[in-house]
Amino acid sequence: MKNPTAPFRFVRHAMLAAAMLALGACATYSPKPLDLAATGKTSLADLRHDGALPERLTPDDVVRLALDNNPDLVAVRAQHGIAQAQLRSAGILPNPVLSGSYASLLSGPGEMAAIAAGLTMDLKSIVTFSAKHHAADASAQSVDATVLWQEWQTIGKARLAAVDLIEGDRQLALLRRNAELWHERLQRNQQALVQGDATLATLAPDLAAGSDAQKQSDDFERAQQTRRRDLNLLLGLDPAVKLQLADEATLPEIDVDAVRAQLPDLANRRPDLIALQLGYRAQEEKVWASVLAQFPLFSIGPTYGRDTSNVRTLGPQITMDLPIFDRNQGNISQEHATREQLHAEFEARLIAAKTEVEAMLADQALLQKQLETKRAMLAQMEPMAAHVQTAFHQGDIDERNYVDLVASRNAKQQEILALRQVMLEQQVALATLVGAGMPHAEMPGAQTSSKQEQP
Repeated sequence: MKNPTAPFRFVRHAMLAAAMLALGACATYSPKPLDLAATGKTSLADLRHDGALPERLTPDDVVRLALDNNPDLVAVRAQHGIAQAQLRSAGILPNPVLSGSYASLLSGPGEMAAIAAGLTMDLKSIVTFSAKHHAADASAQSVDATVLWQEWQTIGKARLAAVDLIEGDRQLALLRRNAELWHERLQRNQQALVQGDATLATLAPDLAAGSDAQKQSDDFERAQQTRRRDLNLLLGLDPAVKLQLADEATLPEIDVDAVRAQLPDLANRRPDLIALQLGYRAQEEKVWASVLAQFPLFSIGPTYGRDTSNVRTLGPQITMDLPIFDRNQGNISQEHATREQLHAEFEARLIAAKTEVEAMLADQALLQKQLETKRAMLAQMEPMAAHVQTAFHQGDIDERNYVDLVASRNAKQQEILALRQVMLEQQVALATLVGAGMPHAEMPGAQTSSKQEQP
């Protein structure tokens, strides 16, 4: 007599074996809680850096610290892992589908339970597999180029912050000297007023000039404090940390001829333009994949069956949809429209990039010309200021004329320092735009493909 529970044991054992096989390949979970007490580093020594740091940091030193410690950059670099995981996912074919049924004999002719089993595979996923994998590969490379562009921008921000602070400290020192000059003038006038040698009418213009000079100094000091906090945030430092920077900012000269010679090849060297091209390459593959997806859903595989009278069958099983209404025309239109949008975006970005570089080169030439003019004017004022100072100490010139001339000389020095800072800022921006002193970037070679799009 046959054991009626045997088929159930067989099914139970088969399900248990399938479950164990599936669990054996499963990933495990472990929690990773957020750090709710995270704060900025409290000293320069806490930052990651290679080698010893100088006592006074140059813009290049600040750049190296920013590349290793900028919190936003650390988060952006994590996108590489996400892109690689997506690429791995795109490189995995879908699993075949195993189906089965069991029907116990309750009554009627026959002597055993009926069973059926089938194994099928979706052919449509195989048809579109290559195009989707190429799209994911280009997308992953686009992410890496975007991360590199973020590094370029972080380098530019760090260098600009260091330049502004260093040059700003020089301007602040000059503004403080100018405010002190007027403060000393006011003190002497106040003593003269007490002694009856001056009137309020003669004191009022000096009071207004001294107040303006002090306000300029105070406003600039607050701006410098904001710049220091911004630089600390860029490096992941606590706002209370005060970095010791170099006395003067020096940057490599921009070779105008070399920059113009490289402009035609800018799209193959600037990471943001490379990222756009790779994104467009991925979209090309998505368009091709949408065209291939017109292939109807088609599953094929072997099937086995046994009825209650022990008649056994074996043969192929085919399942397909009929593309009467949906021929993937909606997705095809969407992918085409997205490609057109990316095409226009890249062209606009490339034109803007080249125009911006040309504009900055023209600005550099103009700023250099203006700086030379102001320096020539200052060179004429310097000996006059020294002569007037000697004359004042000898009593040959009154104090107001002396203060006015020295203040004019200080104002001209201030103009030169401000203009020099603008030039340095432009050099930093130009270096970021053309990649001078930046990590190397190069457009990857095009993927080989035999696709031929159908209308």
